[in-house]
Order: sequence, then C-alpha cells, then structure tokens
Amino acid sequence: MKEQTYTAVNIEILEGLEAVRKRPAMYIGDTGLRGLHHLIYEVVDNSIDEAMAGYCDQIEVVLHEDGSVTIKDNGRGIPTDIHPKEGRSALEIVMTVLHAGGKFNRETYKVSGGLHGVGVSCVNALSEFCEVKVYRDGKIWRQQYRRGVPITPVEVIGTTNQRGTETTFKPDPEIFSKTEFHTDIIEARLRELAYLNKGITITLIDERDKDEKGNPKTYRFHYEGGIKEFVQYLDRNRKPLFVPPIYFEAHDESGPYEIEIALEYTDSTSENIHSYVNNINTIDGGTHVTGFKKALTDVIKSYIRQNGLPTRKTKISDKNIQGEDTRIGLTAVISVKVPEPQFEGQTKTKLGNNEVMGVVAKATFDYLSHFLEENPKIAKIILEKILQNAEARIAAQTAREKVFRKTSLKYSGGLPGKLADCISRNPEECELFLVEGDSAGGTAKQGRDRQFQAILPLRGKVLNVEKASPDKIYENKEITNIITALGVKQPGPEADIEGLRYHKIIIMTDADVDGSHIRTLLLTFFFRYLRPIIEQGYLYIALPPLYLVKKGKEHRYCWNEKELEQAIQELAQGNESKVTIQRYKGLGEMNAEQLWETTMNPATRTLHQVTIENAAEADYIFSILMGDDTKARRTFIEQNAKYANIDV
Repeated sequence: MKEQTYTAVNIEILEGLEAVRKRPAMYIGDTGLRGLHHLIYEVVDNSIDEAMAGYCDQIEVVLHEDGSVTIKDNGRGIPTDIHPKEGRSALEIVMTVLHAGGKFNRETYKVSGGLHGVGVSCVNALSEFCEVKVYRDGKIWRQQYRRGVPITPVEVIGTTNQRGTETTFKPDPEIFSKTEFHTDIIEARLRELAYLNKGITITLIDERDKDEKGNPKTYRFHYEGGIKEFVQYLDRNRKPLFVPPIYFEAHDESGPYEIEIALEYTDSTSENIHSYVNNINTIDGGTHVTGFKKALTDVIKSYIRQNGLPTRKTKISDKNIQGEDTRIGLTAVISVKVPEPQFEGQTKTKLGNNEVMGVVAKATFDYLSHFLEENPKIAKIILEKILQNAEARIAAQTAREKVFRKTSLKYSGGLPGKLADCISRNPEECELFLVEGDSAGGTAKQGRDRQFQAILPLRGKVLNVEKASPDKIYENKEITNIITALGVKQPGPEADIEGLRYHKIIIMTDADVDGSHIRTLLLTFFFRYLRPIIEQGYLYIALPPLYLVKKGKEHRYCWNEKELEQAIQELAQGNESKVTIQRYKGLGEMNAEQLWETTMNPATRTLHQVTIENAAEADYIFSILMGDDTKARRTFIEQNAKYANIDV
C-alpha cells in the first residue's frame, strides 16, 4: 500500500462543534433507526476513504453485547501530533470539532465519500461514551469522551507494529429513540461497500448472536470482481440472458474521474439501475446516470442503423425505439469517483456535476460500441430483448389509452367511482387511504375527515406486477383505479408524478396474513412503477391496533403483545377476570369511531413512512418475495421471520 506524509498540518478546521446534540437530525437525518445506523456508516466511511486513497484493505465492525460498536481499520491512523494552529492533538480536534478533517485537503484525500466532515465528531457528540485508539509510529494512542467531551488526554498506552484507527462508541439513549443495531441493515451496507471497493475485506462480527460453541456470528465480505459480482448478486433470482455481465472501467484525467460500470440483461420486466458516487448510493440518480442512459440509447440506435435488426417481422425501427426500451430487463451498477462532487439536497442522493454527464456518456458509448461489434451473438440477444420491450411498451400504451378513455367517459372528472374523494384540492394537505375490502372501505368513509381524507377501497388481491407484462398491468382494474385516483400521468421506471393529487398515500390493510400480502403487492407496485412517490416521502403504512382491552368504561388499544400485557396489568389490578380482550382480525371489526381514533386521526394514529434506504437491497427483496423462485422465497422468509414486525 502507499506511503505518504499525513500529519497534523493536513487537518483543516472550518468551525467548532456546536448544537449537534440539540439538533441531531440536522446532521444525521433523524434520531430513529436510520440515524442510529448512520453513526456506524460515518465511521466506516472514514475507513473506506482510506481504502480509496490506497492505504487500507481491512475493515472490521464488531457489535458488542452492551450495545456499543467498534470499527477498526488498517489505514494510516488519525494524526496525533500537535496541530500548528490549535496547539492541541489533531486526534482531539478531529473528534471534537465540526468540519475538521483531512478530507478538505485534496493532497490527503483526492476522492472522499464523507465530504461534509461532520462524521466522526457527530458520532462522538451523539454517543454516551466514545473511545478512539490510533495505531501509528510504533505507538498506541488513546482518548476517551463522554457525550463529545474529552474525559482523558490524548495519551500513549502501549507500543505496536500495527497501524490504523479503532473507534468504539455507544449511542446515547438521551438522543436516540432506539439504540439496538439491526444486523441485517448493517450487513447490507457493508456488503455494498465491499462490492464497490474490490479487493478490500470487510468483516462484521455480531457478539450478540452466538452459535452453539459460543462463537459470535461472523460475516466476511471480499469481492475481487467488484461491481461485476455485484450485478450477479442483484440478479441471482433472475435469469440472465448472457454471461458474464459486461464490465468496463475508464479514467478521465480532466477531473480526474474514475468510472466503473457493470451491466447485464435478464428476463425481468423492470429496470434496475443502481448508481454510486464515491461509494454514496445516489438513489435519485443524477448526471452520471443521465450520461449512461443517453449513451446506451445512442449505442443501440447506432448499432441498428449500421447492422439492422434481428430477422423477424416487426414494425419497430431505430427511429421509434425509446430510451426506456433499452433499459427494461437491464441491471446495471454505475460507480464513479469524483474529486469535487456536488450533490443536490441535504441527503446527497442526486449528483449535480454537469461535466460528469459527458465523461460517463463518452466512456459508455466508446466501450459498448466496440463490445457489440466484437460480440454479435450477445448483440443479437440484447436487440431481441429491446424489440420485445418496444412492442410491449406500444401494447401497454394502447391498453392504457383504452382504459383511461373508458374511465374518463364513465366517471365524472375521470376519477374511479369507488373513490370517496376529499373536499380539499391542495395535495400538501390531502391524504388517500388505500383500504383492503369494501367493508373496511365503508367504515373508513364513515370515520374519515372529509375535508382532507379520501378513501379508495380495493377488492381482492392486487395484481403482482413483478410477474405481469406492462399491458396486463394497465388492464387490471385495481391498478388503474389507483393510478387514476392519484392523478399520475405516466407510471413506469421514470414515473411522472407532477399531477399527484395527494402527498400522503396510506396503505391500510388488515393485520393478518392476507393483509400483509396485499400490502406487499402494493409496495411492489409503488417500487416498480411509482418509485418517485416513495423517494419523495409520500407513501405510508397505517398501523391499526391488534387488541382492545376493556374494563367497565375504561379501555386501551394495544399494537403488540408487550402493550397488551401492560394494559391487562394496569386495568386488571390483580383481577384479570374483570378484563375483556378483543383481538382485531380485520379493519371491519372496528366501528367508524374506533377506526378514526386508532388509525386515521392524525393526532393519535401511528404511521410508518416507507423509505428506500438501500435501493439495491429493496430490488433484491421484491424480486425474491414476488418472483418465481419459490425456494429462494422460502429461504428468505425463514431467515427473516424474526424481523417481520420491524418498521418498513
């Protein structure tokens, strides 16, 4: 690995650490599960930045039984010498001052994921306890902190022939509503990072989960194939049309920029493009994705013009092939390294650098043009898939126009007859409840606030869009009712939701197996065809209670077994025979007043917002749950049954 001078001089300070504990959500997003796990990612990102700079190839994450976590790497180690301007150890500055770090110095890190420099100091500020050990220059340095404040000096506690940084922290229960880390969430992110940084080894050790011999469960992530293996992992429940995936990398010294792209086509009817900038998952895409899509379309059209189409009867030509036709069934991973990335929005989910579009487009066009000419058999397979896509798109468009033409004639204003709309026309205050069944729909209509709450009852199981062709989707009554009620102009991989009529869309189903299935079918539909609704935070899941505990005129609603036990104890006061317990099997068992009080009243209800933390993992889960591979689905359910009631 590289050797380079990295001392206190490389640490630049922008401002002090202030108000992090008062307004933690400003720095880590929220103080729920997402923000909790973000603490780990911030520390791991520092180690990944060392790996990208060429100084680290081993990262270890250990989840301890006491709720703390340790992240250790074999990088250069945070500098411990005295900072020339501050007159104190650079380690203490990095850990206690906001916007202090080597990432602002381009000689230290040419490319970095954690660009805001708030990472490790924020983790320290939001931790009940934190300890950092630095292994460098033959010594072990250590400093300890409590809620961001040093409680020991930076001191030498031993000698070593290792190098690197080891950070241990315990999230502060005064800040976080939940402090238990979820292994599956961490596992998914670490696996992703290992794919994106080929050759490094990331180990996850969960000391809370031991085998029969008392050994902690250990996960090891190491991929020499990098994103090429990532594409194969994403498609392990789909049928690739050729093997291996197409892979290329390019370097453009104008930035300098580094580009890696892997792709393959499968029998899927959805588009699955996953993009990253400096290891950051850009779920909203950006200029790198735009450049790739444009080049892919141009390459295909150019190839058709020069070589013609596969021999078969079709009315399709290069002129009426559209961009979306070239991407249905495509799985691609785009990973770019950009020295000065400009992200749109606080969450860093969309790349804004205009120059990256041209760089990625040129690299993609040059490589794929050459590849298709050199591999005519694969080119034919790809063109056949694209022709099928174009024909399916035209059929779907015809079906959609036919359905919506009938709809507009049948219903006043073009809205479904079953929709009980709200009075308000301001999308920001309007809510649409998608309710399982006519019975529950009728109760919801009686219990709602007509001013801002609309009800759309759904009859039976919603179509499984994971298996259906686009034209079949638009012929399905329940799906078209949803699309029409929402006011969406163009569902699909790049859905146009500009005319969206409600900014809260709430899935409300029974708390049983059938209800869970309907909910999953709806989530699959939104993820595949209306993903911007999820990405913009408009989709929610209602949480109706499971139990009603009554004693005389007193009553308590309970959402889980723990609440039930507590309600029985408090109401019974030693005499359980006086308590009656009602188990709600469905929404229809509640009257309108009860449904309003527990599930629909904004002042008292609980809603779970549907988010996409990891689009690649979500894509995989939907393909497992709703695809054709029953064996894979069974295995997934058996492995994840214990998480069945976690937040969506």
